[in-house]
Amino acid sequence: MKIVVMNNVTLDGVFQAPGRADEDTRGGFTRGGWASQNISEPDPEIGAAIGARMSQSDGLLLGRRTYEDLMTTWNARGGMFKDALNAAQKYVVSQKLSDPLPWPNSALIAGNVVEAVNELRSRPGRELHVMGSGRLFETLMAHQLVDELLLMVYPVVLGSGRRLFTGDTYVELDLLDAKVTRTGVMIATYCAKSTPPLEGHP
Repeated sequence: MKIVVMNNVTLDGVFQAPGRADEDTRGGFTRGGWASQNISEPDPEIGAAIGARMSQSDGLLLGRRTYEDLMTTWNARGGMFKDALNAAQKYVVSQKLSDPLPWPNSALIAGNVVEAVNELRSRPGRELHVMGSGRLFETLMAHQLVDELLLMVYPVVLGSGRRLFTGDTYVELDLLDAKVTRTGVMIATYCAKSTPPLEGHP
């Protein structure tokens, strides 16, 4: 199976709390909800792009915070997304949670993350999707375990907030597809570059 990361990011790389003001206030972040606040109308092209990938999904691979936020938010809202998320297989990376996990169809990964994800990638199937989950994403990128990135890049610069790409991990990517929606959001799909890195990089 492929590991596909799907995230909303700003032009300066912030992915913290795109959906709600109270979604993630770590570090005193006060600009939550920027994904909806900075476009003038709902963008069906974004929903279509995410829906197309989710139709290929064999489950979700999530960090603890994202898992708990999705569980409380969508179960409170109800509707089709609640049913779909309840039915989806969820792999949760956490050293704090313990079995049994509270959400149906959830499996805990509490040991070696790299070994566990490599084992998941070796299974037959289509795609596992990562959303949010910044610390997990850093680990996956550092160990070359991300097969594709689907990024929704919003035309806004926040100047603060948790950024998707941090640290000194060097990765080259190939652009597979890109389009700009009528609201100015760029939907870009990347895959890990197969060529060797530039001289001087690990």
